Amino acid sequence: MPMRTTFLSAALLGALAACGEAKKPKAVDAAAPACPAMPAEDYVWVPGATFAMGAEARLPEEGPAREARVPGFWIATHEVTNAEFAEFVKATGYKTLAERDPPKLPGAPPDMLIPGSAVFTAPTDGNPNWWRWVVGAQWRHPAGPATDINGRGREPVVQVGYDDALAYAQWKGKALPTEEQWELAAATGGADRNVPVDKAGKPLANYYQGAFPVRDLGSDGFTGRAPVACFPADRHGVHDLIGNVWEWTTSKAGGESNVIKGGSFLCAANYCARYRPAARQFQERSLGTDHIGFRLIDTARVAPATPAPDQG
Repeated sequence: MPMRTTFLSAALLGALAACGEAKKPKAVDAAAPACPAMPAEDYVWVPGATFAMGAEARLPEEGPAREARVPGFWIATHEVTNAEFAEFVKATGYKTLAERDPPKLPGAPPDMLIPGSAVFTAPTDGNPNWWRWVVGAQWRHPAGPATDINGRGREPVVQVGYDDALAYAQWKGKALPTEEQWELAAATGGADRNVPVDKAGKPLANYYQGAFPVRDLGSDGFTGRAPVACFPADRHGVHDLIGNVWEWTTSKAGGESNVIKGGSFLCAANYCARYRPAARQFQERSLGTDHIGFRLIDTARVAPATPAPDQG
């Protein structure tokens, strides 16, 4: 996960080297699935519970398991889309962090002093780095000026930093979830604690099939972001908590970083496998990427008249 202050650092290059010898798998044909209509409900109720947060931890930062008590709450059925974010920008004139002048950090390459953001690019022999600073990358141009979101209004908005997500949430009169709320929703919604596939091995989420980072087989129908709510909803009626794009939470991770949850279309079994409820990553609040988005919770809506009993 790139951070502005450590971008293209030795640690990042070392992580790349760990996967650099993976053989390129043969591509397979996989037609993108026909996405159903958008969910009828914008928000669904997640009953409160006391649960083991960090259960089935695989990486040090995920565990040990600890008890968490979370009251019930309303969560959005899908991630915020390009079309929804465009309405916000049109109404307010808001400029995202990626559109503003970056902070002048000592030793930063010249390109990183020009508005832009981090973009994933498959490594090549000429350039082994998989995260690159791309001038002009922002929410309208997720991978740089040569790309755009035309015809992709239903895809999750990306290249948004934490403050961008927070500004949108406040404009909507909503909030961003805490890590505890997010994990409760995923854990009680039935998210698989392993690879998200059905009994026949069919992917139930948008994640990376193949040997990361050299080539995504796309057997789930996508080799990038998928339209929101294209994959089946969980037991709560929530789509894409697992996979597609990482999601910001309000939980701080020390320094200038917050916790992000859910993994993305770049999470593979051979590399990070973070498409699990307990998985967590830390991201600098001022840096978006082309695989981080967000969803909202509704703190103003009252609980259902006959809410489901608390779980756990």
